[in-house]
Amino acid sequence: MSEAAHALEHLDHSLREHGSRGQHLADAVLGATDGIVTTFAVVAGAAGASLSPGVVLIMGFANLVADGFSMAVSNYLGARSQQDAWSEERKREIWEVEHLPEAEREEIRRIYRRKGFTGEILERIVATITEDEQRWVEEMMREELGIHEERITPLASGAVTFVAFILAGFLPLLFYVLNFFGISLPFGAFTMSLGVTMAALFGVGAARSFMTLRPWWRSGLEILIVGGLAAACAFVVGVLLRQLAG
Repeated sequence: MSEAAHALEHLDHSLREHGSRGQHLADAVLGATDGIVTTFAVVAGAAGASLSPGVVLIMGFANLVADGFSMAVSNYLGARSQQDAWSEERKREIWEVEHLPEAEREEIRRIYRRKGFTGEILERIVATITEDEQRWVEEMMREELGIHEERITPLASGAVTFVAFILAGFLPLLFYVLNFFGISLPFGAFTMSLGVTMAALFGVGAARSFMTLRPWWRSGLEILIVGGLAAACAFVVGVLLRQLAG
């Protein structure tokens, strides 16, 4: 294998690994954020309606499992749709490489000419890429269509989302569980839940900065504000419904 070909394969491997880790992180952050926000919204609404801790636990866990499952399935189906679309595009590129090789070779040449390569160096790049069909197809997918192979499986995407949703979504219920088992708390269950939830929202938001490249504190504050507003709305609705119900 030539040095240029080895470099291209190393780059392709790095892109795949980075994409896989990035997708796992995105699924985890999405699941954790939704888990915390939706579960605490249920807790806040129940607290606003002055429902008993037992009712809060029933509603909270029912929401936690049902919403977590629903979100995991949605993410699984979305990832599978992306994977299917990628597979169809790849089949089309394979057909074009096999049946229209000169046109596809010229396309590679145009792509790298636009990047500033000319003369012998350009021809060596074209020859290196097109000497291997798999490399050729993947280069066309990436450079011509802007499509990168999704290395994460749909099942893994759904599983990561579900686990993150359940683990993070349990936090708003933690102190209600402790209270249920008779463990004394320095403050009320709702107050403790509020504090932990706000801290968790900020932490999950800060983790988003690894994907968005924005300042961690800004990402943290954004999620904190959104989650806080959702909880406030749920609390107000709970209060209003309690008053209407007499």
